[in-house]
Parts: sequence; structure tokens; C-alpha cells
Amino acid sequence: MSTRTPPLLRPPRFGVDPLARRWWTVQALLSVSGPMLLVAATLAILSALFFAGALPWLGPLLLVTLVVPALLYVSVMPRRRCAVHGWELGTYSVYAAGGWLWQKRRIAPLSRVQTVDTVRGPVQRRYGLATLTVTTASTAGDILISGLSDADAEELSRRISEAAQAVRGEAV
Repeated sequence: MSTRTPPLLRPPRFGVDPLARRWWTVQALLSVSGPMLLVAATLAILSALFFAGALPWLGPLLLVTLVVPALLYVSVMPRRRCAVHGWELGTYSVYAAGGWLWQKRRIAPLSRVQTVDTVRGPVQRRYGLATLTVTTASTAGDILISGLSDADAEELSRRISEAAQAVRGEAV
């Protein structure tokens, strides 16, 4: 009796634009790390002004619960996302990988593609980046391809749309 190991899914061929790391860093500062550091600084200042006796225990507590996690998040998350995020367009399917803590890889047949949308938030526009959302006829949800340059997003959107039309045309 032989035990066969299932084949491993290789990473997608194309990664994110180099500016994506800056975008994710700014995003981390605006959404998670910045507010955590602001709360820690505010509590430390208020404690120093009104409750100086609390600083010996409040300082280490703020450091462990807010400051260190915020600094870890802003330094680790963008690097991990750049290493994990990627995409590939094949003849019959689109393949995307994403996440940083919980990683997700998804392959969807082009025959199931319904729409291709390009999203550019304010910080993304600042760095010339976009996210491509490929909606499929699947309960698994949309395929997100983040960290693309504007030009790459437009080109990939066009290619996915054309490939999906061609595959649908063959299936009829």
C-alpha cells in the first residue's frame, strides 16, 4: 500500500508592484498601528499629568498591549503581503494568492467569470496602484488581486475579460 502525497500548488507567477509595500505600510498606520500608538501616547501623557503613580505599571502594560503589537504589525504585515500576494492568468483559469496571516489561494475557471472591476482607493491612487476584483459564479466569493500598478490592472482586466469571452464562446 503506497501513500501518495498530494501535489503542492506552486505560487503564482506574477507578484505585486514594488510600491505595494508602501501602500500596505500606510494602510497599516492609518487603520491599526497609528490608532494603537495614538491611544498609548494619550494614556501615557494623561497618566504622567494626572496619575504619575500609575506610570510604573501602566508604562509596561501599554508597551506590551499596544506599542509592541502596533510596531510588529506595521513592520511585518506589508513584508508578508508582498511575499504572498500574486496572480497568474492561464488559458482557462485565473489564479490568485493573498493574505498575510491567513493565506488564501484560489483558482477560478474563466468560464465562470462574470465581472472584472478595478478599485483604486485614495492611498492606492497616491502610489499608482489598484486592486482587481474578479467576480465569479461561485459561492467562494470574489477573487482579489491587490497591489497591481494602474497599467498592469488595466491590462490584466482587459485580458481576463477577453479570455473569459473566448472560453464562453468555445463552450457554446
